[in-house]
Amino acid sequence: MLQRPRRNRKSAVIRDMIQETRLDASNLIFPLFIVDGQNQKTEVKSMPGIYRYSINNLLKEVESCLKLGLRSFDLFPNIEESLKDKYATESYRDGSLYLRAIEAVKKNFPEACVVTDVAMDPYSSDGHDGIVENGEILNDETLEVLGKMALAHAQSGADIIAPSDMMDGRIGYIRQLLDHNGFTNVSLMSYTAKYASAYYGPFRDALGSAPKHGDKKTYQMNPANAKEALIEAQLDAQEGADFLMVKPGLPYLDIVKLLADNFDLPIAVYNVSGEYAMLKAAIQNGWLDERVILETLLSFRRAGATAILSYHSKEVLEKGFI
Repeated sequence: MLQRPRRNRKSAVIRDMIQETRLDASNLIFPLFIVDGQNQKTEVKSMPGIYRYSINNLLKEVESCLKLGLRSFDLFPNIEESLKDKYATESYRDGSLYLRAIEAVKKNFPEACVVTDVAMDPYSSDGHDGIVENGEILNDETLEVLGKMALAHAQSGADIIAPSDMMDGRIGYIRQLLDHNGFTNVSLMSYTAKYASAYYGPFRDALGSAPKHGDKKTYQMNPANAKEALIEAQLDAQEGADFLMVKPGLPYLDIVKLLADNFDLPIAVYNVSGEYAMLKAAIQNGWLDERVILETLLSFRRAGATAILSYHSKEVLEKGFI
């Protein structure tokens, strides 16, 4: 036999030399949940090892991550029900929990990259990503709310704004609004192909943001569709997106590769709460070795993702997997 592929696997040195896909801390974004109050750190029951933090403890968590080389964080708020309303006004109110959290992280750790979530559902009394009228999610009317939210995030110090709402035209609307107000250097990471998935359950538990009625199928994508992702990506690219994101991750690796093969923009992927919960449950029950975490994250990189939002971000560094 002239060709023996095993020769290139015969030692760790050679295996490392020819490794095609690499993962390091710079590829990772760590989602963090925020609650109001002081000295709060409560575990999300469906996500072992993941917590909701009050701002003072959020700062401690960010500091510990920075020491590991993890520098990018996506913040998500758990908002009290009494503060929610039809138009999500708490999302852009001066002095709100979320804006204070952004400001605190950037003030204390200016070297950190803060990614912020733009969508109405954490603040909406309806639990939807848009304004609800007679059971319909209004698209164009919602853009104004999203714009106010994005502008407030930029004013608070956000580095990257990530609209996750899936309203048509929101990237162009937000980009123009930010530029008009002098925030030309604030990036947009669009949730380009966000599917109407059953993998979001633990996240909604963490935030208390599940829809009060109906579902999100009129704005999030059908899990059966791939070509539709190309349409969404083309629009986002034309409207000024700096990153294109696919969510969820593992069941949609084909979509990650599809976008990576067809667009020159950086591709992000969200390794969502349900994916995290599955692996954690299997590991804790002894059904899988924890090495599956690294294997999972490498699969995103191999498919073409540059940025990976993952609840595993900190632990892969703590355990020396990368």
